Amino acid sequence: MSEQPADDGSLVEDVLPLSPLQQGLLFHALFDEGAQDVYTMQTLVEIEGRLRPEELRTAAEELFARHANLRGAFLHEDLDEPVQAVLKQVPVDWKEAEAGDAAEAAALAAADAAARFDLTDPPLLRFTLVARGGDRHLLILTNHHLVLDGWSVPLLVRELLQLYAARLAPGAVAPLPAVRPYRDFLAWLASRDRDTSARAWREALAGAAPTLLAPVAASVVPVPPELHTLRLSEDLTDAVRELGRSRGVTVNTV
Repeated sequence: MSEQPADDGSLVEDVLPLSPLQQGLLFHALFDEGAQDVYTMQTLVEIEGRLRPEELRTAAEELFARHANLRGAFLHEDLDEPVQAVLKQVPVDWKEAEAGDAAEAAALAAADAAARFDLTDPPLLRFTLVARGGDRHLLILTNHHLVLDGWSVPLLVRELLQLYAARLAPGAVAPLPAVRPYRDFLAWLASRDRDTSARAWREALAGAAPTLLAPVAASVVPVPPELHTLRLSEDLTDAVRELGRSRGVTVNTV
């Protein structure tokens, strides 16, 4: 992985520290660069109806212009602490393809999910628009967890589609609100008392023990996560919710 900052500061908009979570994700991403990066995330958006790909791509460009954290390069070599250098502009990583059936579309998505990002070369978000025949398309969004989490992806997709709709019907769609700079969140984090936070977590987790969900693996090589679906009856679902409320935790924790 090569780190080649600009010869001067003309291409850099800002230089920001990493959040604690980003520091951990960067460590794992760099730990074994020969293995699949399990912090590569993917979202599939099925689109039905007439679509103008060129306008959707322009909407993606506007998305990058709005959000500085999508333009970050993560640098660590020869630095005391890793940083994210936000570039003023990055090209949208946009591809278009065709798939005759669901298997071909799935193969395209799988190949994109397996391709590692160069963390020093933004953007760490790429788009592949797959034509499925007729008026059906599949939009594949692949990103690194360093720039987006699961809560953010639906917001990003909604904003992308709003920007697209605004291009199709100027004036008919309400303008998007101003973006709150990501550096504001980092400033808020920096203002927290770390000793107090650590003490609060130690007290909250006192007596807690990890739950073994599977046998201990013989290898430390990361593997892609798998989805297992378990369907509960309505009565059992209500009971799980009630248990969570009584213990002050979420259903996910239960």
